[in-house]
Amino acid sequence: MAALLLLAGCSGTDSGEPEPPDGERPPSAGGSAPPSAKGRTPAPGRTPSGSPSGSAGPAGPSASAEPAGRWQPRPGTRWQWQLDGKVDTGVDVPVYDIDGFENSAETVAKLHADGRKVICYVNAGAWENFRPDHDAFPKGLLGADNKGWKGEKWLDIRRLDQLRPIMAARFDMCRKKGFDAVEPDLTEGYRNSTGFPLTGAHQLAFNRMLAGLAHERGLAIGLKNDLDQIPELVRDFDFAVNEQCAQYDECGRLAPFTENRKAVFHVEYELKPGEFCDTAEKLGLSSMRKKLELDAWRQPC
Repeated sequence: MAALLLLAGCSGTDSGEPEPPDGERPPSAGGSAPPSAKGRTPAPGRTPSGSPSGSAGPAGPSASAEPAGRWQPRPGTRWQWQLDGKVDTGVDVPVYDIDGFENSAETVAKLHADGRKVICYVNAGAWENFRPDHDAFPKGLLGADNKGWKGEKWLDIRRLDQLRPIMAARFDMCRKKGFDAVEPDLTEGYRNSTGFPLTGAHQLAFNRMLAGLAHERGLAIGLKNDLDQIPELVRDFDFAVNEQCAQYDECGRLAPFTENRKAVFHVEYELKPGEFCDTAEKLGLSSMRKKLELDAWRQPC
């Protein structure tokens, strides 16, 4: 493994844990990733599509800028993504992405004290029965089950009038806890079986609403997956979060972000670093391997 990582230009694991067996990461199949061991929702909603188009030149890590008071992470910025378990605050990276509901202002303050920026994960495209605000969603907004993810139902994102105050309240929570940015999940429902006749136009309107809510609160916002709409949305979002673009040969489609000096925070679950780190370096992606449940374990490039 050491030789493999050296060839890939990667730095190995930060945690020192052995590489997990392949059986711990069930393969995704045509839409949503399989549920994690605890039924959480760290990263559903993937639907492989198309082939890569275009590429970005190499971009190394650089300091983040804050245009108009808002954080702007740059290509190559190292990061940690942990949505399961108590957050390990000891990973030596400048950016953390953690669950907004399950983490306190004290945890965010601890990370800030160590010089980190912190991203607030929330689910925007699906209702979750285990969240404290689940009763705020009118029943008419709830659609089909998000298959493979216990306790989740897709939302009717056409109803911006009803969803805006709910999402605003969630982003207010992120701001009050001190987060620097938000990562809204499931922002490509129109490409899934939601129970609603969603179109690309509906998705653009919903995603832009989310971006506006974040920016009104001084928060940066990341576009989660939704590769098809990157050309239309790259100006509205401050960074991207992507899962498995290397596995599906799609990483080139993220070039509009890196070409505009915006970070792409990227993970692979099934590929080993030696299989994607060279591509990640060439495109300026912030890449690492993670377990599907998104605990503290990581193998960065």
